[in-house]
Amino acid sequence: MRALDLLLPQRCVVCGSGGRQLCAVCRDELPRIEPPLCIRCGAPTAWPVERCRECAGRRLAFASARGAVGYDAAARRLVHAWKERGLRRLAADAAQLVAERVPPPAVEALTFVPSDRGRRLERGHNPAERLALELAAIWELPCLPLLERTRGGRQRGSSAAERRTVRGAFRAAGAAPRSVAVIDDVYTTGATAAASATALRAAGARRVHAIAFARALRRG
Repeated sequence: MRALDLLLPQRCVVCGSGGRQLCAVCRDELPRIEPPLCIRCGAPTAWPVERCRECAGRRLAFASARGAVGYDAAARRLVHAWKERGLRRLAADAAQLVAERVPPPAVEALTFVPSDRGRRLERGHNPAERLALELAAIWELPCLPLLERTRGGRQRGSSAAERRTVRGAFRAAGAAPRSVAVIDDVYTTGATAAASATALRAAGARRVHAIAFARALRRG
């Protein structure tokens, strides 16, 4: 990729300006998720609450979920370029933004949501794994491959109800630490985070936190 950069000028994946894959202006304009937040799922709220309307009444295996930026059009373009266009160095930008907004989790290790085999072959990498490795270096925590997929995980364009069918899509690859944070690129409904946490808890984790670069924000 570096040799290619010498031949082809880099352009911001959000606005198209030359210079960097994510320019300083677009980086600064990404919508940071600010408190007050739902203590459980991390959704922005009018005041701090234990559970909000997004997570109330749902059985969620994770202790908390947090995201760095709102999943608006700009964040969507960034994630698409990172995941589908192979611009892997955007994982470092994403990790820096997460580290700026999310305090280091009080856990023994990080892990990541695994890609299904077909998507990994198409992309040549797992975006969640690259984000987890970058965050592990920043937070000085081990990053362990603790999860495996038991079935495919394509969810793009699906409804919230369909996304919740991801339950049972993961299993642990071995014993899990007592406390662990599972990393993903985007938190949409919480279904993937909950399914991952369920598998980790079945493997011995007592407390699981979910952390994502971007988070879908409910309107209204």
